[in-house]
Amino acid sequence: MYLSLGSNLGDRKANLERALAALEAESIRVTARSSFYETQPQEVWEQPWFLNLAVACETEYLPLQFLVISQRIERELGRVRGPGLKPKGPRLIDIDILLYGNVVMQNLRLTIPHPRLPVRRFVLEPLVEIAPDLRHPGTGRYLRDYLRKVRGQQLRKL
Repeated sequence: MYLSLGSNLGDRKANLERALAALEAESIRVTARSSFYETQPQEVWEQPWFLNLAVACETEYLPLQFLVISQRIERELGRVRGPGLKPKGPRLIDIDILLYGNVVMQNLRLTIPHPRLPVRRFVLEPLVEIAPDLRHPGTGRYLRDYLRKVRGQQLRKL
């Protein structure tokens, strides 16, 4: 399983480290992690830049079970969701499932692979760093090939 983690409020690096520790505490073993990337917000521009990274994980949880756990971790770390808040707006922590093996699924709660994976440099760049030969299970294309189309999105490897 591959995840993307991001934060653009407070101590961004500490937020990400706390999220990784919380995942490990739930028996979700991080097997690889990318560098940190400072990234330009997408879609909602008027907010602080994000700090992002990608991780490879091993888990016994099924995708929807993992979704429940990751959303609970987000809440426990201070993420607030709900009416009146901007979706894609500022947040203390964001944990997204990018890929789960070769699973391709879509329902009202979860879509895997993440539907915006091919168009987000802040996800692709760190993911390709840790898994350069990874293919998109829906299209069969190498993820590194998608990077050519998103080079205009600003980010900085730290």
